[in-house]
Amino acid sequence: MNFDEYLSYFEDILTNTENHEAYSNDADYLNYTKLNWSRMTRWLKKFEPSEEMKNCIQQIKDPQHWIVITEPWCGDAAHSVAQIYQIVKDNEFIDLDIQLRDTEPYLIDEYLTNGGKSIPKLIIRNDVGHDKVIWGPRPAVLQAIFEQMKAEGKPFEEIKEFIQRWYNEDKGEAIQKELIGLLSE
Repeated sequence: MNFDEYLSYFEDILTNTENHEAYSNDADYLNYTKLNWSRMTRWLKKFEPSEEMKNCIQQIKDPQHWIVITEPWCGDAAHSVAQIYQIVKDNEFIDLDIQLRDTEPYLIDEYLTNGGKSIPKLIIRNDVGHDKVIWGPRPAVLQAIFEQMKAEGKPFEEIKEFIQRWYNEDKGEAIQKELIGLLSE
């Protein structure tokens, strides 16, 4: 689906929860989704790519297919997906496709992180479908902190709170630096 379709899907979960089994049967999923809607809409209003990021994206003159594997309940995705959209939305050569992790064709199975289905995952393909860049599920510096906190046995609630604060303080700088580096290779 395109980004607008993803937003509609996301919003439908919140307004017609009973039509979405995973969310109507799991209060945590629904609560995460409500929080993530707020986070994502805030980034869509406030996030502005850096000049360096804009210049990097403007240099893309050959068709690319950017695929983001995500789900509305994912806290990391609430930040990254909105930022990725803001980064690419004005480049006519970039086709942004949103695919759900938990819905067929299960593309995530080809892009596991340490054997897990961690999201969001960004796959950038050239015009003939070859993977050029694979990024995710979060900026590398945050992924390292996440893995360290997990190894230390920190409670999941503490990890989640730390991650959310980190995203708010980082303001999308890490993802932009990483994407610029990956796109420049």
